[in-house]
This record gives sequence, structure tokens and C-alpha cells, in this order.
Amino acid sequence: MLSGFSHDLVVKPSRPGIAVVWPVMRILLIEDDDRVVAALTPALNRANLYVERAATAAEALTKLDGVDLILLDMGLPDQDGLALCRQIRTASEVPIIAVTARREESLVVAALRSGVDDYVTKPYRLAELMARIDAVMRRFGKHAVSNVDEFGRIRIDAGSQQAYVDDSPVSLARKEFALLHMLVRSNGDLVTREAIMEAIWATSWIGASRTVDVHVANLRAKLGHPELIETVRGAGYRLARMGE
Repeated sequence: MLSGFSHDLVVKPSRPGIAVVWPVMRILLIEDDDRVVAALTPALNRANLYVERAATAAEALTKLDGVDLILLDMGLPDQDGLALCRQIRTASEVPIIAVTARREESLVVAALRSGVDDYVTKPYRLAELMARIDAVMRRFGKHAVSNVDEFGRIRIDAGSQQAYVDDSPVSLARKEFALLHMLVRSNGDLVTREAIMEAIWATSWIGASRTVDVHVANLRAKLGHPELIETVRGAGYRLARMGE
């Protein structure tokens, strides 16, 4: 069981023979709507948060071990969200953010009294949800998202979505930034094409591999130092280590 949050990455197999790079912080998304899960999961992955989904209250209660934060939809098919929150609180002090379309003050108060740490109403912007996740984690003495990551000559500021090479700013498109951030957080270790496709494009379709290669080529050109990103033939990419 994880005792706290770390910004280090771990390897989690997505299927036999494929290594996927995932962050250590684990979010349990308790949500029965497949469309919400499909939209939210890749967005949280790009913010370096690993998401595990539970579609029912019963399933959620089997997945509490090792979770750093819970996003709880209050309208589950098998149990009221308030009752589930009270059950979770008997077993764990994990931070809980309730997510619901209902805005009644009485429900908000009831959720907070049931053990919810924060409350977000739908529809919401991803930036708002990320800010609330970070605020809740800070209250627990942790940080959900690191603002700055560095490796070698490259620095990434996630807060401002700005990349730097040798302290000079580099203008990148959104997916280029996400790809470079993923490479920086791998600390010079291999990041497979499959890992990139799953984390950034939310697909395991092998045909998307060419898209990854094109984005890497664009990154190399924009960084102005193509040698900073190395190709590992037949596998993926990594950042060049200093002195190699």
C-alpha cells in the first residue's frame, strides 16, 4: 500500500510484452458513465495521474488499497454516494472529492458531513478539477502535480505549460508539450511508443505510432537540438543523458 505521493514513475504493464510508464499517484474514479470516464481518464493521465475506475459502489470498495485520492460520482447505480462515502470513511482517510450535477446546498452540506473533502459540480473545466485536486492534496501534506520538472538541459513548467532548453523558452503545441513532459519525467529511461500512444492519444492502435514519430520529429526541430531526444530502434524514445 502506498503511504504517500511520489513524483517518480513506475512501470505498469498494459498488456503482455508492453511496458507503460505511469506515475505513482493513484486516483480512484468512481463513475458509472463510460463517456465521462473516456473523456476524463486521458486528461488526468496527461497530468501524470494514474486513474483506476470503479463503475459501482461495490466495485469501489474492493479498490481502496493504495489509492491516494478518490473522485466520487454521487449518482451511482447500486448505492447512494453519501452512503458509500460513509462506508469508505470507516476504512480509510483517503481524500475524497465528490463530483455531481446536483447543486443543492443541502446535498453539499450532507456530502461534507459524510466525509467528502471537496465538492465539484458538473459541468466543470479540467483546470478547476485539477486545482481542487491539488488543493485537497496540499491539505493532506502532498502535492498532486509538480509545477517544474527538469532533466538535463530541458525544464518543464506544468503550471504555465512552458518548456525551456538551456533556460530559453520553446513554444510547443499541446500534445508536443505532453510528450516532452512524459520524456522528462522518465529521467532518461525508455518510453515506449505504446506508452506514449496510451497516455497522450488514449489509444493502443499500432497505426498511431506514425503520429508519435511525427510529433517527435517536430519536437526535435523546435528544441533546436535534435540530439536531446534519442530513438531506441523498434521500441520508443528517451532523453539523452548528460555525458553520454
